[in-house]
Amino acid sequence: MGELTPFPTDWQQALVIVAHPDDVEWGAAAAVAAWTDEGKQVAYLLVTRGEAGIAGLAPAETGPLREAEELASAGMVGVSDVTFLDHPDGRVLEGLSLRRDLAAAIRRVRPDLVVTLNPYDRWGSGPGAGWNSADHRAVGRAALDAVGDAGNEWIFPDLGGQVWSTRMVAVSGSPQPTHAVDVDGQHERAVASLSSHRAYLTALDPATEPEVAARRLVEQSLGTPARVAFELL
Repeated sequence: MGELTPFPTDWQQALVIVAHPDDVEWGAAAAVAAWTDEGKQVAYLLVTRGEAGIAGLAPAETGPLREAEELASAGMVGVSDVTFLDHPDGRVLEGLSLRRDLAAAIRRVRPDLVVTLNPYDRWGSGPGAGWNSADHRAVGRAALDAVGDAGNEWIFPDLGGQVWSTRMVAVSGSPQPTHAVDVDGQHERAVASLSSHRAYLTALDPATEPEVAARRLVEQSLGTPARVAFELL
């Protein structure tokens, strides 16, 4: 990732907007743990309940299971404010309905910082970059738009409440990061947070214990020195 600028610390409240349970835990949870350790307030907004995420298990069973796993996971890094929307997993549409829901959350939480997902077509950079999830793209792009919507009194005026202008937006998983959070000492909390998604990790790799899989994934994600990279907009 090269040289990255230290992530700003002059803020107090963050809202993390992602598509699915586990999206935060694949990369950004170590940064969240570092932030809550510093006394910062962090809230999560999940656009779906991840109900289409486990092959062979019906959405009616998967949604509540993954919701419970996310609540446990968030608690591991000091987050208790977790809200779920009910947009359909795998079929999230970027548009006014989603922007409205996200703008409403921003006006409710009133964050200094919004963290969201990679909105670009590709995940990663270079020849090994894969195609990004449709839900990730839709949520990332809608979140960027909703930050502007939340600060404009003439957009969604029927939502009520005061408009809110967020100071910073950080993109997790961006192929073009600009800033990094030092997360030295947060490995264990990040592993505990990801391994809370036991059913999901088991479905991905039945032959590997969730804790083992989580540790490997966290170590790959954080690298040496341990840091979480963001594109700061």
